[in-house]
Amino acid sequence: MNTSTIKIRLMKADDFDAVVGIDEKVLKASRPEYYELKFDKLFKSKDYLPTSLVAEEENGTVVGFVMGELFMGEYGIFQEEATLDTIGVDPDYQHKRIGEQLINEFIGHLKSLGVQKINTLVDWNDSKLINFFSANQFGPSQTINLERSI
Repeated sequence: MNTSTIKIRLMKADDFDAVVGIDEKVLKASRPEYYELKFDKLFKSKDYLPTSLVAEEENGTVVGFVMGELFMGEYGIFQEEATLDTIGVDPDYQHKRIGEQLINEFIGHLKSLGVQKINTLVDWNDSKLINFFSANQFGPSQTINLERSI
């Protein structure tokens, strides 16, 4: 596979099955309910601008995706910060710079919308994902996410 044949485009509602399938291959668990909520927010809410992208081969096969949100505030004014909350690349296509392509296109798209900062959360113990984000110029933020088990 030649990565120059990979095209990045805005996610569409009919990409649902491909996204859920990739996520299941990566995590070895199916989460359709999670994606139903995300797709409802992305494609039915007027409060969010489309920012999520997919990577596809020339034949239209979706091989990766990145999902994030840019909230549209009062009077149609959006935030200068966006979130990146989910990224996935089909295991058969990993280590071919598709994740990097997705991140770069995602950042370029958000920049064109006036976004100046992207936030994401990563499990402290997921060294592979931390290394991926670090290699793509993400670093620790000035805020700390706190939690309490109850």
